[in-house]
Amino acid sequence: MPRKPRANPIGIPQHIIQRGNNRQACFTSEQDFIAYTGWLKDYAKKFQVEIHAWVFMTNHVHLLCTPRETNAISQMMQSLGRQYVRYFNYTYKRSGTLWEGRYKSCLVQAEDYLLQLYRYIELNPVRANMVDEPCKYQ
Repeated sequence: MPRKPRANPIGIPQHIIQRGNNRQACFTSEQDFIAYTGWLKDYAKKFQVEIHAWVFMTNHVHLLCTPRETNAISQMMQSLGRQYVRYFNYTYKRSGTLWEGRYKSCLVQAEDYLLQLYRYIELNPVRANMVDEPCKYQ
């Protein structure tokens, strides 16, 4: 059975969440974060997605982004996922899935919710007791 297409309206910000399978770590070294960041930048540019805020936790990712083309976020996340999983599996001599299914997304239409979401993303490492202040989380 085919998957339902996602609502992906051009110009509307979206909150993207992607979790590690069984909440396992998807980033285990600084190099993992660097690789993911580089590919995110490349694919965001290629598919015309503006990235406004992000946090890469050890076992999940939050992105706040706006597509500028039809299906841009889906194409970006699919390409990013394939590239990163291939890298991660090769680097750590493993196989199989890394992510817990498809990424989750939520349209952000209200301006006050947009500001709350920025705050939520920035404070994620603080709430997880990884740092005392958001600026201390790389």
